[in-house]
Amino acid sequence: MKDRSEIKREVQQFYDQYGWQQIGQGLYQNSRYEDLRPVSDAYVRRCRERVSHYLPRGGHLILDGGSGPIQYPEYEEYSRGFDHRVCLDISSLALKEARSRIGDHGFYVVGDLANLPFKNDVFKATISMHVIYHLPMEDQESAFREFFRTLIPGGNAVVIYSWGEHSLLMRLASGPIALAGWLLRLYSRLRFGKDRPMQIKGQKIDEHTQELLTKPGLYSFKHDHRWLRAKVGDLPGFEIRVWRTVSSGFLRALVHRQFFGRSWLRLLFWLEEKFPNFLGRVGQYPMVLFYKPDPNA
Repeated sequence: MKDRSEIKREVQQFYDQYGWQQIGQGLYQNSRYEDLRPVSDAYVRRCRERVSHYLPRGGHLILDGGSGPIQYPEYEEYSRGFDHRVCLDISSLALKEARSRIGDHGFYVVGDLANLPFKNDVFKATISMHVIYHLPMEDQESAFREFFRTLIPGGNAVVIYSWGEHSLLMRLASGPIALAGWLLRLYSRLRFGKDRPMQIKGQKIDEHTQELLTKPGLYSFKHDHRWLRAKVGDLPGFEIRVWRTVSSGFLRALVHRQFFGRSWLRLLFWLEEKFPNFLGRVGQYPMVLFYKPDPNA
């Protein structure tokens, strides 16, 4: 079994060499993990915008733990109203790309989420998007507690996690997803004589880009919600709410314009707003919330 330092080194190398390589204007190798089709666009954007609803309107510093290149416009909005956004990432290439987006609004730090290089009580808010489950399993609790340690009293954190194979709804949907994928490949071969050429936002991609998109993925380990509650459920204000119920594989396989895909996704978003805690537990991507109490409030 790989040790923690080896896992972190491989994650760093993956992102410096492949993960944050641009394959188009504002698009990166990790685009393969997202559904960028127009039919899903409004739903995916509204899920990203959810994070802003749980952040303060402003303050001095906001920490972006595992910032990546801040590749989506909705991500940039999280630090609106703050004096500075502290972007911390294990990848220097990610920070270079982030600087190209937000410039002097950001401070850029290469570091480890499980051992933050900051004093106690620094940040008014903390965000972390799809990062903690790429840490070694032994370090994930430490990352949550480091976020708590570095919040100022009255500050709060929003962490997007993934249940992976522990998502009840996605396990139930695995059969339909596999069947739909097979039917889509069959249709493509009957119509085009082969699998349909890979596209990003409707644009065909060249062979080099396709090679980047098919590089093996990086390490991840997803705990279930019981583990999360047992390990960090003592953090003040701890709550699990839904960020997004369905995976990108579900969207690509089962949501299509010809079959009223946008309407189904509007209904799904309404259900997420209506039952955020339930869908946060059984869906794919939970939003983990907590705060540091202010004794003077």
